[in-house]
Amino acid sequence: MKKVLLVNDVAGYGKVGMAAMLPILSYLGIPAFNLPTALVSNTLDYGDFAMQDTTAYMRQTLPVWKKLGFRFDAICTGLMFSEEQSRLVAQFCREQSELGCTIFVDPVMGDGGKLYNGIGEEQVRLMREMVSVAHLIFPNYTEACHLAGVPYQQDGMTRREACELLDKLVTLGSRSAIITSCFIDNKNQVCGYDAATGKYFFHDYDEIPGLYHGTGDIFSAVLIGHLMKQESLSASTRQAMDVVREMIYRNRDVEDRCCGIFIERCLDLL
Repeated sequence: MKKVLLVNDVAGYGKVGMAAMLPILSYLGIPAFNLPTALVSNTLDYGDFAMQDTTAYMRQTLPVWKKLGFRFDAICTGLMFSEEQSRLVAQFCREQSELGCTIFVDPVMGDGGKLYNGIGEEQVRLMREMVSVAHLIFPNYTEACHLAGVPYQQDGMTRREACELLDKLVTLGSRSAIITSCFIDNKNQVCGYDAATGKYFFHDYDEIPGLYHGTGDIFSAVLIGHLMKQESLSASTRQAMDVVREMIYRNRDVEDRCCGIFIERCLDLL
């Protein structure tokens, strides 16, 4: 039975991060374990929050797991909060990769052309370190631009420019790459490069207006779930896109969007 380790933040109030990913992977029959990078009181858009960095816990936990011989078939990393966290997780990923583990990296840093509050160039540098140990990364367009060191184009890209950006991401060390939230040749698209086939792929989508928290985590979990079932990268990407769209549509009238999508009542979409 394949096992996945999620390395991400845990929000006490909000269906984001771990709380968004765990039920999806469990429903898909994939045991998911967790290594929290921080405990956050609630999603940040409520205007106030408390946060507890868990670096000390990670520092103590990883040697115990190594001593006990715990192994994972895949690891998915998300938001990192310090250089020590990035170093600890990157080293653990390298060790697990040598044992056959697949490393997925969601380089959470920003959106809409801007880095999130509290994220600076140092965090971008640290995320490049994580990308260097990955088999697959899936940044949004903003994050891809910062990782590759290229300007964010408000009016979008051409297909050729999208392929060039994917190539730049792969040169950072990841074998394959996906870029979400793109505007390519005047169409909303998700694009990717699959090292297994040596081919690029492009999937159109219709944008539903509004900000819905946790959709990136939903995308990641569905994508990983299908990849763990040996489906192709392109097909798994399409599946993840479709599930996110349907979950957003089903929750389009929810008043408190800051809380995220209540995934448990949408599991039938999987």
